[in-house]
Amino acid sequence: MFKSIGSVTTRTVSQLCAAGFVIAALSFSAAANAADWVVQPQWVKAHEDFLAGPALEGRGSATRNEAIAAAYVASQFESFGLKTAPGMSAYTQVARILQPRLAGTPKLTLAGGQALSSLSLIAGAGDVRGRFAVFDSANPADVPDSAIVVATNPSISLRELASEASAKHVKLVIAPQSDASQKLFEAIGGKTMLRSHLEGVGAEERVTLATLSASDIALLKKTAGAELALAAPTANDVAETTNAIGYLPGTDPNAGYLLITAHLDHLGVQQGTVMPGANDDASGTTAVIELAHALSARPPLRRGILFVCYGSEELGGFGSRYFGAHPPVPLSSIVANLELEMIGAQDPKLPAGHLMMTGFERSNFGEILKKNGALISSDPYPEEHFFQRSDNYSLALQGIVAHTVSGWAVVPTYHQPTDTVANLNIPFMTTAIQSLINPLRAVANGSETPQWKAGGRPSE
Repeated sequence: MFKSIGSVTTRTVSQLCAAGFVIAALSFSAAANAADWVVQPQWVKAHEDFLAGPALEGRGSATRNEAIAAAYVASQFESFGLKTAPGMSAYTQVARILQPRLAGTPKLTLAGGQALSSLSLIAGAGDVRGRFAVFDSANPADVPDSAIVVATNPSISLRELASEASAKHVKLVIAPQSDASQKLFEAIGGKTMLRSHLEGVGAEERVTLATLSASDIALLKKTAGAELALAAPTANDVAETTNAIGYLPGTDPNAGYLLITAHLDHLGVQQGTVMPGANDDASGTTAVIELAHALSARPPLRRGILFVCYGSEELGGFGSRYFGAHPPVPLSSIVANLELEMIGAQDPKLPAGHLMMTGFERSNFGEILKKNGALISSDPYPEEHFFQRSDNYSLALQGIVAHTVSGWAVVPTYHQPTDTVANLNIPFMTTAIQSLINPLRAVANGSETPQWKAGGRPSE
């Protein structure tokens, strides 16, 4: 079934204003005449009030509310005098996403036709058939290299088990039902988690994770090596995700482009609760808007700048992946990408006013920004692997020097309904955005090109 979100344009945003939705009318004159551009906290809050306000209900990935957010960003870009990107006739880029759903009741059958009726499918679907291996360890690293594996220890971590199994190309993992498995199921929304994918791109291979009752697990333990068959038919719904793109032309067509990005979507409504996403990542989107505001108010810079706010990061980084597959300029001409993610709170581990840069040591990009006055520090959470967990990563895999800057990356409001405008540190956000203007202007206007350090460029 096709699920269309319709066409949302800057006219839609104007209609929303007429209906009573307030969108900031930014004043250019005072700051434009000043010696230096000054970001105003009321501008920052105005963007947040709209993007993370009740009207957009958390900007769920690939929803109409996400598209309205993209239209809002696009209208800001257009109002600043930014151009459409080369080869594009609009300020938005739309991609189609296939969203699988279960099309029938999953069934797990043991050799001889015995159905295991306690089956609960947590993640993944499809048909899997083969002989299964059993392991009793509580250590997920002990998972055997087999198409189907059955874990018998109820204390095993299901998240770690799924990760280890996926790395070993296991197709189906079955574990005992427990309080932990029930909490995991509830945490993902109380329904089987199925992986969406971009239309025209095959779904990423993922392990299917299921649980069974203790009695069914005991039965499988007695019949180790027998054949199991999972039947979990799926069908696809189709949705659209929207990127907002603005372009500031440079004066030197051979100097390349700087890419400044954030993601504009969030979790939407989860089990009846709105997840506002004021920090994640309306804060980054606000930063991109205000950096475009500042950098476009000055004479043209040597390098062109692309300002992009992606859709569907929360669904699987689909907006950035689509942009990487359909760039308006050759990827080889993008000299660097700075992603802004969750800049709404000061990290207590960092110096006052500082943002952290993921993968700081991988390239000299952070050093160039710091040299020009950016308040940036290295990532104090290397164990979290944040470099690989944001939209910068899909572009870094294609060779672009791409990093993310964040405020407090492990803030307690992360993916919680408490991620509201009221819980943002607007003065910190304003200072953070301000601190990036001149450093980014220097990169766009200079001859220095960010480079990967030895061993810094990531690979799959």
